[in-house]
Amino acid sequence: MEFGRLITAMVTPFDADYRVNYKKACELADFLLDNGSDSLVVCGTTGESPTLSSEEKLRLFAEIKHHVGARAKIIAGTSCYETALSVELSKKAESLGVDAVLAVTPYYNKPPQDGIYAHFAAIAESVSLPVILYNVPSRTNLNMEPNTALQLAADYSNIVALKEACSSMDQVSELIRISDDDFKIYCGDDSLTLPMLSLGAVGVISVASHLVGNQMKKMIDDCFADNWQAARRAHFDLFPLMRKLFITSSPLPLKYCLNRIGWDLGNCRLPLTEPTNEQKQILDNMLKDYQLL
Repeated sequence: MEFGRLITAMVTPFDADYRVNYKKACELADFLLDNGSDSLVVCGTTGESPTLSSEEKLRLFAEIKHHVGARAKIIAGTSCYETALSVELSKKAESLGVDAVLAVTPYYNKPPQDGIYAHFAAIAESVSLPVILYNVPSRTNLNMEPNTALQLAADYSNIVALKEACSSMDQVSELIRISDDDFKIYCGDDSLTLPMLSLGAVGVISVASHLVGNQMKKMIDDCFADNWQAARRAHFDLFPLMRKLFITSSPLPLKYCLNRIGWDLGNCRLPLTEPTNEQKQILDNMLKDYQLL
């Protein structure tokens, strides 16, 4: 497995003035790699990519990659709703030495399937790096159909994987049914990791692994060791935490939790605000239930 089975989509630390805290980002990368993560996504949705400037993204790619070196693969979130900017960032990220790019379906402008194909094709043509596609209809209001993803993989050898967060087990089943083993499917929803692994996904690109990385890694390893009873127990144990990390817009709950346990990563940038007091109490209780607080 080129990127491993547990990939964490990192949060982006800020200081009190909402400037990127690059030193803290490198410390967090070390922590995640010490606690189950095989690879890291930098400047994905969990990293608040829509509110980061291109310059901030490129510096994060460079500093984290330099810091971790050959210890782990760094997957750069380089795309947005604008194809030309996505291509430009992907090319610059490649020049900085990242190991792959993560490219999301274009949000807001809602292209048809041939537009989705053309968007990803332009990115794939611009770099020699592996490209991981990302389908997340809940955020983009746009669903990439299985045939579109698989046609891209067939036409571009560097399109190697898909982070699938469609939340439809029917779509996942069809996707894996008609794909070949060379095209890897990663779960994009923590709480669906076990079901998707049972269908043939190869791993997860995770949020919850910031808090329970070793437990998630063990659950995944149990799946691939055909120890499904232990994997189900772990799934049910982790399920409440996985769901509560999405009681409001992610990464708000995760960043709150990380700050509560001592990370001092700053608040999210606007337009994201803090969780409500009621949500904070739910998250505090969750942290105590999992002996994290």
